[in-house]
Amino acid sequence: MAYLEVPAVTSWHAHVYFDASSRDAAFAFREQVTALFVDIAQIGRFHERPVGPHPMWSYQIAFAPTHFATIVPWLTLNHGSLDVFLHPNTDDALRDHRDCAVWLGHSHQLNLGALGG
Repeated sequence: MAYLEVPAVTSWHAHVYFDASSRDAAFAFREQVTALFVDIAQIGRFHERPVGPHPMWSYQIAFAPTHFATIVPWLTLNHGSLDVFLHPNTDDALRDHRDCAVWLGHSHQLNLGALGG
């Protein structure tokens, strides 16, 4: 049986989506993530506008593949009413965002044109 060559996942990004009505909840969630995963996750800027392919306000949680089994189950069980867009980072950003994504909560239509798609 032949196996397809799988690109290496160099890291993972979880993007927490929010709007004006969920801003406080998103900020509180960000503080929890920061405190719990201080040594294994990098927390991005708190964007109160759509950025890149993300159609809503968001912030990013970046982490290494070795921490997937620690961070993702926690996000899955604790995101509350916030939506989280999770994707790998390989050498193909369009594929990573379009074909390899996981949603926690509701999904949203991405602006794939920002990635060349």
